[in-house]
Amino acid sequence: MKLSFGCNSQSFLVDLSPAPSGKSHRVTLGDKTVEVEILRADTEQGKLELLIDGKRVLAYISSDSAKRWVTVNGQTFVLTKQAASRRSGSGHHPTAGELTAPMPGQIRAVNVSEGETVTKGQTLIILEAMKMEIRIQSPIDGRVSSISVKVGQTVEREQTLIMVERLTIGPVTFDI
Repeated sequence: MKLSFGCNSQSFLVDLSPAPSGKSHRVTLGDKTVEVEILRADTEQGKLELLIDGKRVLAYISSDSAKRWVTVNGQTFVLTKQAASRRSGSGHHPTAGELTAPMPGQIRAVNVSEGETVTKGQTLIILEAMKMEIRIQSPIDGRVSSISVKVGQTVEREQTLIMVERLTIGPVTFDI
């Protein structure tokens, strides 16, 4: 089965197939294939204990009709299932990043201030949810245009936390 997802303005084609053992699945993303076995699933908590190529991994999953939030090792990925027309990878790439809470929780740290320049992957906010720390990271190189939360504030899922705008470089002129 082939699935297409979007994450951080990129498209990913994932191929799932049963593994020969019958207990697990082969998951292929790009040129990398791993074997994944579900050891335990708690659907009430959205918690999965997986065995990925022999390594135990704990994942938390939350979803609505349009998005799926997957948290592994404190890092959250927001996945959107893509329609066939977007699977080519030539879809729209946003120039600004609205970062939202993947699940309800409490803000533990705000590591940046408005106007600050940030890099892709930089941790901007730490959210505590379900007894775990979730790092909200910048999806792009840019500048923080607004921060909507404070340390200690309780937030709901999909509540806007911070806005990052892409840095644009205009024409450069030299006076001689």
